[in-house]
Amino acid sequence: MLQKVYVQNHRKKYLLLCFSLLTTLLCAYFFSTLGLHDAGLFQTLYAIINWFNGTLDTSGNAAVNKIILYLRLPRILLALLAGVGLAAAGAVMQSVTRNYLVSPFTLGISSAAAFGASICIVFASGAFFTSDIGIICCAFLASCSCGLVVYGISRHIGVKATTLVLVGIALNYFFSALTATIEFFAKEHKLEAVVQWTFGSFNRATWESVLITGGITLVCFAGLMLYCLQLDAMSSCDDETVKSLGIDPERLRTSIGLIAVLLTSAIISFTGIIGFVGLIAPHMARFIIGSSHRFYLPCAAILGALLLLASDTVGRLILYPVNIPVGIIISFLGVPLFIHLILSKAPKAG
Repeated sequence: MLQKVYVQNHRKKYLLLCFSLLTTLLCAYFFSTLGLHDAGLFQTLYAIINWFNGTLDTSGNAAVNKIILYLRLPRILLALLAGVGLAAAGAVMQSVTRNYLVSPFTLGISSAAAFGASICIVFASGAFFTSDIGIICCAFLASCSCGLVVYGISRHIGVKATTLVLVGIALNYFFSALTATIEFFAKEHKLEAVVQWTFGSFNRATWESVLITGGITLVCFAGLMLYCLQLDAMSSCDDETVKSLGIDPERLRTSIGLIAVLLTSAIISFTGIIGFVGLIAPHMARFIIGSSHRFYLPCAAILGALLLLASDTVGRLILYPVNIPVGIIISFLGVPLFIHLILSKAPKAG
């Protein structure tokens, strides 16, 4: 009887994951033509077929097809990948620290990326460093360096959950102060560029950024899924109990943390700072599907992708032709949703 209930429960969770994934993909397809004049329901499919056939320039609706292929699809795919990566990184960091307020933003990674990008924008010279690639490389190196510093200090003291969080918060304030100092002395046009980068946006999305981010995201996510059973133990037991199960908590925190740092750094170096999705998507997934990581991680990733996709679409269309950065919209959409989830799960009086 218990086995039958167990199987039915898991079947429901698999169906829920499949439904969520299908919903996200259908939304992505629908948003690829939303707001485009003369674009039918199958316009995205026609554009892809014309591109494969080499008839994109000679097709009947060539201008719309190019907008879909070179502007809309890279933007949508980067939003999906960013949502998957940031949500997964936030979920595993919350599990290994047993702190539901932890996210990649909390550990200072995003602030370090902003600092690296600010240095490149304000002080760099030369064709490479003043290009988008140069800014991306500086942001990536700075965020990775922050992650290594966090784990270096924590390892020196002892890689404990509290140590990671406290060191990360300290570095978050430190890099934020450095970025603010650079902004204070920056010239007006460079200050504008720094502020635009820190908002978080998919305006710079290209197929190259999608391929790089996609490759890193898929590899890191697959690596995190291999730790599902250990993460279950880490999130529900203290370190002494985890050790009795044959798991080294410090080594696990280091491995998971480095994967999360790489994942987050690769994403925000292309998108700018998007801080809220790594916090809210894991909470939503935990409320919806539970804390078993083989369901929890994919659910958090799908919800993160859906949140960023919806937020970017709202920001692109709500004040058209003004494009509101996704980092702003995700907070406006996420905070009320987050509060509603908390209130709906709170115990009722009486």
